[in-house]
Amino acid sequence: MTAGPGWLVAVVTLPLAGAVVALLAGRRGGAAAGLLTSLLVTAAVCGLTSAVLAAGPQQLAVGGWALPLGIALRADGLAAAMLLLSALVGSGISLYAWRYFAASHHAAGALFWPVWLLLWGALNALYVSGDIFNLYVTLELLGLAAVALIALAGASVVAAALRYLLYALLGSMLYLLGVVLLYAEFGTLDLLQLQAAMRPGLAPALAATLMTVGLMVKTAVFPLHFWLPAAHAGAPAPVSAALSGLVVKAGFYLLLRLWLELYAALPAALLVQTLLAALGAAAVLWGGVQALRQVRLKPLIAYSTVAQIGYLMLALPLAAAAPAALPAVVLLAASHASAKAAMFFCAGTLLAAYGHDRIAALRGFATQLPVTAAAFALAAVSLVGLPLSGGFVGKFLLVETAVGAGAWWIVAVVLAGSLLAAAYLFAALAPAFGSAAASEAAQRRAAAWLPQYAALGMALLSIALGLAGPGAQALLAVTFDAGALR
Repeated sequence: MTAGPGWLVAVVTLPLAGAVVALLAGRRGGAAAGLLTSLLVTAAVCGLTSAVLAAGPQQLAVGGWALPLGIALRADGLAAAMLLLSALVGSGISLYAWRYFAASHHAAGALFWPVWLLLWGALNALYVSGDIFNLYVTLELLGLAAVALIALAGASVVAAALRYLLYALLGSMLYLLGVVLLYAEFGTLDLLQLQAAMRPGLAPALAATLMTVGLMVKTAVFPLHFWLPAAHAGAPAPVSAALSGLVVKAGFYLLLRLWLELYAALPAALLVQTLLAALGAAAVLWGGVQALRQVRLKPLIAYSTVAQIGYLMLALPLAAAAPAALPAVVLLAASHASAKAAMFFCAGTLLAAYGHDRIAALRGFATQLPVTAAAFALAAVSLVGLPLSGGFVGKFLLVETAVGAGAWWIVAVVLAGSLLAAAYLFAALAPAFGSAAASEAAQRRAAAWLPQYAALGMALLSIALGLAGPGAQALLAVTFDAGALR
């Protein structure tokens, strides 16, 4: 008997308990509660990951009730990998937010911590949920917490927050309609039981369509991405990092689960996977072009997220046919999350120092803020996919799998997307190494050092993930099947 089931409970309850404590503790106490909770959650996730590696998939029947009446919490290698990603990037966000809100004396600083921890708890609950209705509940909590965090920026982002809310509700309702159809057809909500019972038919096909479209909205898959740039660019820097690095991964994770497991036996599975990959290809190219056209740093980073989501969608049909593509997906997701968090941290530092994020007017910031410039450059290395970085290893595995499958169009899209990423990130970095006018240098305000080093830490993580390939393969080999843990 392992401690794995206990860790399953801890990764969900710790952030939720921390949110309550942070709400009651006020501004300063909330920050302390948030930092302590981050450490505890990370420790619990590491414990669960160790249990999965040592003893295989973990499962817990909540309240002791057996299926199908009961609720199961489950974690296999993929869930553990996503939990670990959230823990590492979430801890960096907490560290950055601590000084960000303290240095800016932001009026919403006290509200950030309970809502952020609620979002983290919903994200963890989503990754360990074993039935499709609980997944709906966690999606709703995740969306509402994300909207609340965006609204912390004040009146300037009300329109973006409302747009995000409407899209989130639309996606959730479509997903819920699919849940209703599956329950009416099969009489169970449990993922493993549904997977074992799945058969072709009108109800499963309609449910698959509704749930897929709903999750595409949640994930901001092209062309259903229009809410993303304004929401990510307008939110406070730590919120932007959470939205881009973590929140959009939840919808993709569910798409991955649905089409690699639940709906894999449907006749149209390969067609849907290929269609999603085609939309991913369009996202890579369109998002890259839009990022290249931006004149402000945060919108550039936001449109880059649209493109990076595209790489994940490209891997769907490959992961269904070749297990080697799944580590590529996880490494690309982890590299994107850490690199994008670093970039939004850098953008927040530049906004605090210069009062704006206009790229052309940030000349010479590499001299004034060398740590910030180094963090942005290292994060760019990973996003472009230069050798030794996590992004490089993820793209290499993706391209290798595509070549083996004869999917040369995916190889072409990856190469074109990397060139576009190099172009828009070079455009963002080039002014940093120019000469600043004396008037611009004089206007710069002092920047806190801890947020800069938090950005550097996230950027270094995106590079260090280049060494994580064997570990990702070993972790992802631990999977459930329809007869597991019975």
